[in-house]
Order: sequence, then C-alpha cells, then structure tokens
Amino acid sequence: MAWPPSKSVFLYRPFPTDGVVEIRELRGARAFGQRTCPIARIAARTAAPRSLIARSRGPPTRVPTAGTMSAPWPVREGAFKSIGQSTDPLPILMAKVSVPPKLKLKILPNEARSLKAGDLSQQESKNMAHTNMKVTTDKFSSEQTAMESQQQRQTVTSSGIFNQEKHSSSSSHVYTTSSKGLSTSATSMLQAASRQLMNGTPEEEILNTSLEDLDHLSAISNVQDVERAIHKYSTYLDVSIRCLQKMDQNKNAPSILNKINDVMRKAWAVPTYGHELGYTLCNALRNCGGLDLIMQNCTKGDKDLQFSSAKLLEQCLTTENRAHVVEHGLDKVVNVACVCTKKSNSVDHSRVGTGILEHLFKHSEETCSDVVRLGGLDALLFECRKSDIETLRHCAGALANLSLYGGAENQEAMIKRKVPMWLFPLAFHTDDNIKYYACLAITVLVANAEIEAEVLQSGTLGLVEPFVTSHNPSEFAKSNLAHAHGQSKTWLKNLVPVLSSKREEARNLAAFHFCMEAGIKKQQGNTNIFSEIGAVESLKMVASCPNAVASKYAAQALRLIGEEVPHKLSQQVPLWSAEDVEEWVKQIGFLEYAGSFSDSRVDGDLLLQLTEENLRDDIGLTNGIKRKRFTRELQKLKKMADYTSRDTANINNFLQALGPEFSIYTYSLLNAGVETKDSLRNISEDQLLNECKITNSIHRYRIMEGIRQLENGLANGMNEDNTDKTLDVFVSYRRSNGSQLASLLKVHLQLRGFSVFIDVERLEAGKFDNNLLQSIQKAKHFLLVLTPNALERCIGDQERKDWVHREIVAALSAGCNIIPIIDNFTFPEPDELPEDMRQVCHFNAVRWIHDYQDACVDKLERFMRGELNSRCADGLMNRVGLPKGDITPGTPSNPSLVRQPPSYQRMHSNDSGSGKGSDKDVNGNSGLTRD
Repeated sequence: MAWPPSKSVFLYRPFPTDGVVEIRELRGARAFGQRTCPIARIAARTAAPRSLIARSRGPPTRVPTAGTMSAPWPVREGAFKSIGQSTDPLPILMAKVSVPPKLKLKILPNEARSLKAGDLSQQESKNMAHTNMKVTTDKFSSEQTAMESQQQRQTVTSSGIFNQEKHSSSSSHVYTTSSKGLSTSATSMLQAASRQLMNGTPEEEILNTSLEDLDHLSAISNVQDVERAIHKYSTYLDVSIRCLQKMDQNKNAPSILNKINDVMRKAWAVPTYGHELGYTLCNALRNCGGLDLIMQNCTKGDKDLQFSSAKLLEQCLTTENRAHVVEHGLDKVVNVACVCTKKSNSVDHSRVGTGILEHLFKHSEETCSDVVRLGGLDALLFECRKSDIETLRHCAGALANLSLYGGAENQEAMIKRKVPMWLFPLAFHTDDNIKYYACLAITVLVANAEIEAEVLQSGTLGLVEPFVTSHNPSEFAKSNLAHAHGQSKTWLKNLVPVLSSKREEARNLAAFHFCMEAGIKKQQGNTNIFSEIGAVESLKMVASCPNAVASKYAAQALRLIGEEVPHKLSQQVPLWSAEDVEEWVKQIGFLEYAGSFSDSRVDGDLLLQLTEENLRDDIGLTNGIKRKRFTRELQKLKKMADYTSRDTANINNFLQALGPEFSIYTYSLLNAGVETKDSLRNISEDQLLNECKITNSIHRYRIMEGIRQLENGLANGMNEDNTDKTLDVFVSYRRSNGSQLASLLKVHLQLRGFSVFIDVERLEAGKFDNNLLQSIQKAKHFLLVLTPNALERCIGDQERKDWVHREIVAALSAGCNIIPIIDNFTFPEPDELPEDMRQVCHFNAVRWIHDYQDACVDKLERFMRGELNSRCADGLMNRVGLPKGDITPGTPSNPSLVRQPPSYQRMHSNDSGSGKGSDKDVNGNSGLTRD
C-alpha cells in the first residue's frame, strides 16, 4: 500500500468533562484537525472498520492492517503519547479492533470547591488536560502540543443564579522538513471562550463580575493576556454605562460606579502594563459616554451617587479625559471637588476632592486660572492642615502641578495666598512623597525671579537640599505608584526651565527628577521624549557645571538615555586646570574669549583672583557691559565653590552665616593669610580693605560685626533685656512625632505676622549649635510642642544629652515666655524630671485641637500678647501642673498689629483629646496613619 494510507488513523483522548471525547485525525503527514462530539455518537463514528489506537504497557509491536503499508523513510515502530501530568510514555499500538460495547476513558481528576453561607451558595470546578505528540525521522519532524482547561462556577443568591463558564484551549504544531537545505514552518493557535449566564437582573450580573484576571496580571504576563483584559473590560465598561443610562436613579447606580472604580484601580496597579491598561480603559469610558454621565451625576442631589461618580472621576482624569472635562463641564467637576473637601468628617471625601484638583491643575494655564477662580486653590490649602497621608500627597502634587502649569499669573496668585508658607509643613512631613512634591513646587516657584524674595521668606527652600542628598532617584521611583509610571511629556517640558535656574536648590531637584524619569522612560522604551522636549542640552549644561549634586544626577540621566556625558567641572574651583577654566568660560557664554584664557594659562587659582583690570587689559574684555556680565558669573562661581582644600578654619562657613553674598570674599581672605580663627579675630577693617580687597564698606562693617560676635561668644547674649529680643517665637519639638504640629504652628503664626524659628536640621548629639542657642536667647516666646512621650528622654537626663532638655534650660535661662502646646500629652511627675527644667510643669498650656486650629492659634496669639493672664482658663486653656509658680505672658511681640476676629471653620482630623484616635502611630511617628 502506498503511503500515506487511504484509511485514517484516529487518536482518542478523553476530554475533561463528562460525556465528551475529543477525536484527533491524522491523515498522512498533514496537520491535525480536531473536533469534539458526545460519547453517544462515538459508536456511529467507529462502526466502519478503522485503525483504532489502544494503549498498552507492553513493548511496541506492529500489527498490519489490511494491505501492506510502507513509507519512503524509516519509521520507528510504535508511537508514544503523554497525557496530563504523567511522566511515563504510553506505547500506542495500531490494531484492528471491533467497536467496544463501552469505552473506558481515563479522565483527569477534577478540582471542586463548595461554599455556603446564609442565602449565598457557591460551587466551583476546574479541569485541565495536556497532550503532546511527536513524530521524528531523518528528514521529517512533526510535533503537536495541546492544552485545555475548563472552569465552571455557580453562585446562588436570594435574587437568582449566576453561572460563569470559561473554556480555553491552546494548541501548537511545529512541522519541519529537510531537503537540500533547511525549511522550517511553525503554526500556533489559541482559543478562549467564556460564558456568563444569569437569571437575575443585568445590574447584578455587572456587580458579580469577577476581577480575578486583573489581579493575576503581572510584569511577566504576555501581551495576549493584557490584550484580552483590555477587550474584556472595555466591553464591561460599555455594558455597565449603557445599563446606568437606562437605570435613571436606580439604587444600584452607586454600587455599579464603585465596581467600575475597582476595575480602574486594579488596572492602574498592574505592574509594567498598568499605564497602557488604565489609559485604554479611560479612553473606552469616555468613548462610551461614561465620562459625560459621571459629570451629570456630579450635579445630582443623591449624595451617594455624587460621591461614587466623583470617586470614579478621580481615577479617570487622563490627558484626553481632562481635556473633555474642561470643555464640557469644568465648573461641575471643580464644584464637586470643593464639596468633597468640605465634608469634614470623611477622609475618603477629602482624598477624592484633592485628587480631582491635582489632576485638573495638570491641564493648561487657562484651566489653572479657572480652577483657582472657582475656589480650587483655597479648598486645597485648607486641606494642607489635615494629617491624612493620601490627602496630603494629593495636596503636594496639586501645588506642584499648579506651579508648573499655572504660569506667572497663577504663581502670583499662589504668593498672595501664602502658598510657600503652606508648603513648609508639607516639605517638613515625614512621608517622602509629600515632602518631594512640596519641595518640587517650591523650587519651581523660586525659579521665577519676580517672586523669589517672597519664596525665600517662607524658609521652605531650605528643606530641598536634605531631601536630594538623602535619596536615590531609582529607588524613589519605585516607592509609590503615583510616579511609578512617570510624568507626561508636557509636565516634563514645563520642568526643563528649572534646570537653568540660578538657585542651586532648584537645579538640584530638577536634575534629581530628570534622573528618576530617565530610568522610568528607559524601562518603557520612551527615551526619545527628552530630545523632543529639549531637555538633553539643558541636562548636558547641568552635568558639566561645578554643582556637585546637580551635575551628578544630570550625568546619570544622560547615561540612562544613551547620551554623551560632557566634561565634568569639579566644585573645588581652586584646583581647576587651565582646560577646566576654558570649559567654564565656554559654558557661561564667552566662547570668543576662551582662547585668551587658554593662552594666558588661567587656572582655578588665578580665576578666583582676577580683577577688572585683568579682564580688560589681559583677557581683552574691553566692553564694560560684557565685563559686568562676566563678573556676575564669576561671583556666582565663588558662591558655589568648595574651598575645603585650603579652608581648614571654615572661613567660608563664617562668611556664609553672615549672608550668601559674603562667600565671594573667602578666597581673598585665604590668600591674604587669614587661615585660622585667631587671625580672623585679630583682623582690622583697614586690612580687609587693603589686603583682602573688600571695597564695599558696608560689607566690611558686617564682617567686623560678625568677628566681634565671634570674639565675645554668647556672654553678652545672656544679659540682653527682653526688649532687645529680635525674634518673636522659637518652636521646640520632638522630631519623632512633633514635626507636623511644629510646622503647622510656624505657618499659622507667620500668617499672623510673627517671626518664627524652627530648627529643621538636628545636629548630632553633643554638638548643640551656638546659632540655635542664640536663636532661643533672642526669642520673646518659646513654644514647647509636647506630643506623646515628648519628655520621656528628659527623665534622668542629668548630663543634658537630650536636645529638648537643652532647649528648655536655655529658654528658662534666657527668660523667654514659655508656652507649652500639648497634643495628647500627659506631664510626668515633676520629681521625675531634672531639677533644671521642672518649672516647665507649672506653666499654662494651650491644648491643641486639630479640628479647631484657627481657634487654638487665636488663643495662643492672645496669650502671647498678654491679653490672657494666669487666671484665664477656658475650654482651650488648661491649667497644667502645680498651683504655684505660674508665669504670666510677657511683652507682646507686635503690639501695633491689629487684626479682625478670625472666622472659624471646622475640619476633620484625629482629635487629640477624644481618646478615640491619634495622628501618631504606635511608634510615635506623626501623620503616618490613615484616618
């Protein structure tokens, strides 16, 4: 008989459900075909004589069929088949057999589960099967693999029965021939089907849809799984929205919106594919009319429907959806966001309201102006007082977005509303994400020269450097989902000008962010975005500048996106070579004079000593305006230069304490021989003029004044009268759990016209800073923030090793008006405290109530001004300690300041005095727990 045979060879394999068998038919060397049929039909299929395959454990033998079969190539006798998880190959014998009266099919074990609780009953079953077949000769190879699974779930509720079935089959066929060369072809097929039946209502079918497949998606999932999820949930959104449009005020509408919100949250949270999945579903929601429906619900009287709509909206405000909202209903959305923030007893409402505002401030300058006009910024600033982590994250992100997108006009509006001051408690927070975006907002604002002075007054900019130097961009990118996917192209484009800011803090944080974004975009395969927004050249400029922090992050960003890193200039300018000087001259825009510097072999030492005469006569800068421009750049260089290679006595630190502008004289003093503190104390004003070339007489006076203070030490400060005190308030706090309250007090008092000092950088133990002690001595009022266990370390501290202990003793010695601010705090017994600080237990104190911050600060202000005496004690004033030794408030700090009575607005937080909650966690960390 010629090959292939005329008769067909059938392989029977059990299908993992009752009553079904699968038949595979092999005709010669052609590809397999497959179909399923009920067992009842098998007899009819096999009634005619055919070659049926049966299994046997014995050695393979050939049983001839009718006629003689031969093949044009050697054929191994027998075939081997593997079913399920069995590792033993089963020989398959070819033999003529009659149709058996009963077919005994080997079925894989089923997995079944049953759950019953009350009127809810759920049954689930799973079956899986796997088949592999391979035929190999010298010139021919054919392999087929098949896998099938079936899952069935039935849920019985009081409203009806919900059935869900899923079938999936996967088969692949690889066919290879060899004849005078190599030819290989491969085909694969994947089929999946799911069926859902329910005899209940359509709403219940929507609500009972399982979201397990979204939970199972991960970074290693294949693209087909993601595409199936996109198709499934795009269809789900379409069905859900059409159902909502027909319902019209149905009671299930909020539940369906919450279910859609769960879908969106899970989609965004998928690793690697989350951005694509979430973005596609947001577009699908808009295209099916869902976004319009949500905006309409924002104006409905049903509070639950309104909040469910706002909650879903907060998850869906992508770039296109923001544009749709701005065009079709911005006022509705801003209004519902403001309504959510005024819901003082709900943290969830605050999170949703601030989240919506965060997205809306990321659209355009015009939109930012509209949102500010509609009250969005005012609502946002009030939320900055709260202690919920997620709410404050939204606040910090929203203010960063407004500073980037708002333009100069809205930045002016931010200054009028004292936004830099409100950024201080955010940048001072213990949560890194809150701190980061608050720092980002303040650096963007300080880059605007028109408002730089107001920004510097807030003191917030000083919190940027500690963050940048203590964090790693790549690790920070993974710390929170909010920035795990990176920022948009427009957002990054608005940040590019900050790289060119003259403020070192602004350049540092901008470079930090671009370094973080470079890693994210590299992982996404989207590094071209940096060239498109013009960031590459700016990064190269920063990478080559003598700013150690900014240049490091900029160079790292360039390496991540595959760009060349330029020549790096060290911050130790005195050690520069002539080539370094030439490179710096080119960077500051004096390319035509770079050759003159090179010909004169000007190195770093000579560069710092250049005079105007040198520039005019030796370098050839005859144009007076150009010389002023060059001198301005040279002075900037002197301010940022690192002089540690020569400055062993820290002369530069002394000058910087007088003011940043005084550091330009550091190298002049060092070259004149002022290299020790003794020589600094003995210098005269004439020597500053003649030897050190300090021609500014006012600067000479300030330096001499600083030298006298250094010479006298702190002796004179202890004898100063209270009327000579120049600082209104010094705030002392325990870093572990008092920083948030301390920073809030600082903002509240500054807004009322008081000058406030708060130590933002604690030094190591044993290095009690003289400047800190001087600040206490110059302060009229000493606010002691007492949070839980704030004085615990003071107990038994006879050697004054504790910071708070030292500050209290210094305040008592300086005669400050000490006012404890107690927040969930109980004083220890006076005898437990060291004798030098026991008086603190006898002072009147203000109990801090987070829900009534304005009222608390108003009482504090009256206390500081002397309007309340030792006999005054009401709901907010508490007598603390013993009945003797009261201290009446001292002289008001600003008697000319007259203020209208403030309007009080209740806000939600964990009430310190309620005993039901606290804004501290079990470890005493402030603001780290969710409400």
